[in-house]
Amino acid sequence: MYSSAYVWAKILGHIESRMGATVTSTWFDDAEVVELNDQQLILYTPSPFRKDVIERRCTEYIQDAMRELFEKEIQVVVLNDTELNDYRSRKEKPRFVEFNPQFTFETFVVGSSNEFAHGAAVAVANNPAGAYNPLLIYGPSGLGKTHLLYAIAAEIHKQHPNFNIVYVKGDQFTNDLIEALQQGRNMEFRGKYRNADLFLMDDIQFIAGKASTEEEFFHTFNNLYEAKKQIVLTSDRPPEEMLKLEDRLKTRFQWGLLADIIPPDYETRMAIIRNKAVSLGLELPDDVCTYIAENITTNIRQIEGAVKKIMAYRDLNGMTIDVPSVSRAIRDMYKGKAGDLPTPSLIVSEVSQYYSVSESALRGTLRNKGTVEARQVAMYLIRQLTSLSLPDIGEELNKDHSTVVYSIKQVEKRLATPGNNLKDVIRDITANINNKL
Repeated sequence: MYSSAYVWAKILGHIESRMGATVTSTWFDDAEVVELNDQQLILYTPSPFRKDVIERRCTEYIQDAMRELFEKEIQVVVLNDTELNDYRSRKEKPRFVEFNPQFTFETFVVGSSNEFAHGAAVAVANNPAGAYNPLLIYGPSGLGKTHLLYAIAAEIHKQHPNFNIVYVKGDQFTNDLIEALQQGRNMEFRGKYRNADLFLMDDIQFIAGKASTEEEFFHTFNNLYEAKKQIVLTSDRPPEEMLKLEDRLKTRFQWGLLADIIPPDYETRMAIIRNKAVSLGLELPDDVCTYIAENITTNIRQIEGAVKKIMAYRDLNGMTIDVPSVSRAIRDMYKGKAGDLPTPSLIVSEVSQYYSVSESALRGTLRNKGTVEARQVAMYLIRQLTSLSLPDIGEELNKDHSTVVYSIKQVEKRLATPGNNLKDVIRDITANINNKL
């Protein structure tokens, strides 16, 4: 089966050869393929007048082109706005992604660091689109944002089993859009996200600076908001700190509620450790719980991972659960461990994405302003975030030692200049890098 984009291009070429380019453009410039199957080609046009003209004057030409491609008769159906909505309502069945059953409100440990976000999430789950819409939960990686997102989905599904719940990560939304554009499935893409009763997006910061993605998300957001559908987003930072995010999106995020999550305090960390141990059927002495809480302080995911690792050592190696043994078992999980260092290739990749400059250009000789700044920032960040020497940095980016020294000094000079926004750029890119570790 040919792709929809290929078939539609062939059809338009066939019509143009018979009716001319001007006429074809006049009647088909806003027409899109909704669905192509073995029996039907379903088209959409927002104009009732164009719909009428296509049906009366162009259907025969479309069917001729289809016969040439498929050697069979295929019915042509043209829908307007109302008919498209009816078609989608018949086709679309409520979807629910089966999230990890451990991620519920009951298993979320509430403390002073997250009680506001937790309260907002519960309010949204109990009153979709009536409490806070949109709800944006932000904070560093590993603090429970995704847990709350899944908990909202689980609770709303329990109360409203017919709701169409759609979940997507920010980078996956971009990938889906690219695929839809390549395959001519724009309508299918929009239908998938704009027909949601509950729309959940994790890591919204990854759409910032991607013009087409932001444009599509803007219209998706407006469509859902105006239809009074609940929108819940997560991010690693508040909207005003997403430098490349369009202002119109920042404004819309502030229509609802912004709720932050910060690293857990000691008491919350202790509660998380004990809860996780109980859920795994593991008994941890108080001094071991204290040891973990005092040494892993900023990331709930790491805290839970430490408990799992202790259990694995006990089961596989017969380890005695005491502080010396636990210290040896989880020492690689302490803050500041070498394994947390990003690779130079990750840094180059994130700088490349932020500046919309290809990695080959960063490693090449192109010297336009944007590329030079991106290259200098990449060298500076590699120097700051890794243990590479200056010659090694030069080798990574195909530059000599003196160029690396000059580039790093240029960045440092700009960072020391009052009013220069490069500090915010460095912070944004560093946050993106840390999210990938």
